[in-house]
Amino acid sequence: MNKKKTVALIYGGDSSEAQVSVMSGKNIAANIDRQRYEVYEILLKGSEWNVQLEGGKAIPIDKSDFSFVLPAGDSRVQSRINFDIALIMIHGTPGENGMLQAYLEMVGMPHTTCPSIISAITFNKYATKCFIRDTGVSLAKEVFLRKGDKWDAGEVVAKLGLPLFVKPNEGGSSFGVTKVKRIEDLENAVELAFKEDNSVLIEEFIEGREMTNGVFEAKGELSKLPVTEIISKNEFFDYEAKYLGACREVCPADIPEALSERIIAQSHKIYRHLGCRGVVRMDYIIRGEEIFFLEINTVPGMTEMSLVPQEIKTSGMTIKSFLSNLLG
Repeated sequence: MNKKKTVALIYGGDSSEAQVSVMSGKNIAANIDRQRYEVYEILLKGSEWNVQLEGGKAIPIDKSDFSFVLPAGDSRVQSRINFDIALIMIHGTPGENGMLQAYLEMVGMPHTTCPSIISAITFNKYATKCFIRDTGVSLAKEVFLRKGDKWDAGEVVAKLGLPLFVKPNEGGSSFGVTKVKRIEDLENAVELAFKEDNSVLIEEFIEGREMTNGVFEAKGELSKLPVTEIISKNEFFDYEAKYLGACREVCPADIPEALSERIIAQSHKIYRHLGCRGVVRMDYIIRGEEIFFLEINTVPGMTEMSLVPQEIKTSGMTIKSFLSNLLG
């Protein structure tokens, strides 16, 4: 019998998405194949990186080599545990912006997400748009602001029209995102976004249907997961819609097969162009036959309610088999 791979399942983090990350991590822990993998859950918060053992014990990670020592009396023979691979489930910083990936790469630890440089680029919405602008992918017009920049609401509205979206440039789960319908509300929306990040993206509103599509690579082949349509009960796909059930998700999306194939092909194109690795999720707005790229999530939610798990199940896979493909 082959030796089990030792997996570090890392969740938590330092952003507004920490609780969602814990939910994702716990769902992964419940679905991973324990016959193939020895799994240790690691809760990361600031400088505290602790392995969560049964009985509420927390053992600190040795950051010099990303290992830890089992307490005396543990039933497992080996006292120092060295991991074979890290399964990153941290949404936001430091698990989605390249910081954790860079550390793991420095200590020689394989991990399941994009390389650190790609994670840093894709976590920055404006940088991502700049990076893929020459691929022919349709993008919403935008205004980019850094904290302290002078800007004029009238000039922004003249360029982008109303309504428009204001969002933190780096961040997810729709924290700090506002749909602005009146020019007099724009300043407050920008201030709210700046509470989440030091840079802000203001984008034109595109009337259309919101779609999302997961992609992952296994054994050199890209998956062909179905497209999902998101029908929010709110103004847009906000935190309540994402995590508290205030939306309806149709998977596979009720769209012509040719359009679905084009969306999947675009997801693959962006994945390859950016140099992604592991599982990611692409978000789109569809206006007629035109596909507008919104953003990419390189550590997408993996809670029971999350979109990628739904697409995995609809495609005929189990979460267990998906994770086995991801971990190798």
